[in-house]
Amino acid sequence: MKFIPHGAAREVTGTCHELQIGGKRILLDCGLFQGHRSEAVEKNATFAFDPKDIDALILTHAHMDHAGRIPLLYKKGFRGPVHCTYATQDLSAVMLRDSGYIQEKDEEYFREKLKHAMLPTEGPLYTQQDAIDCMTIFHGCNYGEWVEVAEGVRVRFLDAGHIIGAAMLVIEAAEGEKKLTIGFSGDLGRSALPILRDPEKMPPVDILICESTYGNRNHEDIAHAQDKLLDVIVRTAKRGGKIIIPAFSLERTQEIIYDLHILWDEKRLPDIPVIVDSPLASAVTEVFMKHPECYDSDLFEKFLKKQRNPFRFELVRYTESVEESKALNGTPGPMIIMAASGMCEAGRIRHHLRNEIDNPKNTILAVGFMAEGTLGSKIVDPGVKEVKIFNEVRHKNAEIITIDAYSGHAGKNDLDAFIASVPSVRKIILVHGEESQMIPFGERIGGKNAQIFEPKQEEGIILD
Repeated sequence: MKFIPHGAAREVTGTCHELQIGGKRILLDCGLFQGHRSEAVEKNATFAFDPKDIDALILTHAHMDHAGRIPLLYKKGFRGPVHCTYATQDLSAVMLRDSGYIQEKDEEYFREKLKHAMLPTEGPLYTQQDAIDCMTIFHGCNYGEWVEVAEGVRVRFLDAGHIIGAAMLVIEAAEGEKKLTIGFSGDLGRSALPILRDPEKMPPVDILICESTYGNRNHEDIAHAQDKLLDVIVRTAKRGGKIIIPAFSLERTQEIIYDLHILWDEKRLPDIPVIVDSPLASAVTEVFMKHPECYDSDLFEKFLKKQRNPFRFELVRYTESVEESKALNGTPGPMIIMAASGMCEAGRIRHHLRNEIDNPKNTILAVGFMAEGTLGSKIVDPGVKEVKIFNEVRHKNAEIITIDAYSGHAGKNDLDAFIASVPSVRKIILVHGEESQMIPFGERIGGKNAQIFEPKQEEGIILD
């Protein structure tokens, strides 16, 4: 048996790991690399294996850095099953089609940009139709259910508490007389986050594959997130400014709207428009309403039990058309505008940033992880005074605030507790973390009587 990381090895995007068991080749996730465009395009376009040789794929959740290359895998010949939870299946249908749309639009932009240079383009990574087609091989299942993946391999999905539908994996594998239980954290969530249940416990496993996104850093306390959010809104509204929130359409947007709804119910939120400028967020929110099995008891008691929609209230408007989005540019504040993408690398948020980041009345509010090299990371970096958006230089005159409490990833203490709670593990393989987070994490847990591995991309590890 062997483990090979094809992505998210000493970095946090492009999760794609391979298990070789009894002649079968099984992928754990197949995500997009995100970051600087020139590097990401090259990484995303090719696989280190022939997709036709892969027997099955187990998908932990629908974030694009975990699911975003499945249409390309399908396009290049993969026809095995994709196993995931029902919520992840429904979200993937929405998210992957949107990703295909972005690939098509990016191709149109660069084809126009390069036409005078007469340089060839290779076409989009994949299309919306590719994304639609690949959904035929998805197979949904319930949390806690055992699923046969291949001969000698079965998997059980446990609630990871990261985003709706997200799962940790417990894989039972047999190769001849050898039998192993392998655990994979996927993206491990945090306790007490709004909307979702807390992560389940990982049962005893022989091998543990664990993310390390925040292996050396703790988050702000989620208990103070609402108050910090309210403080930013009130302060910006008093000066007539706009609060621009780059937010992933999946999960973070819904969490912010949920907290704003509670603040409105408590009569603490100013009476200003809340615009969700993302058709994708609107579609994702509809999927949320289809899967109450993923919600925590607090949301049920406050909203569903009273037949109230947690993601809609009087101030909220979801835009659909490009014209609605463009009209926001000329509309004076105060107002709140949320738009994707969360790392500011694509989508409508870039237009709002270009138009609003140089106005000192405004606030840019970061509520999620910004990978190194992204526009979002440069915006939140206090040492960077200006940024380039659509090849135009913009000065960062707006107030820049980060609320780290909403992070859906386990922090340093959460990860330490997670590792300590898994008994009898012999090997721990750390993935999905930049070296500054992964290596200190590995050093801390090295005394657990387990071998610690921090593999580089394509560095195989024998499982025994």
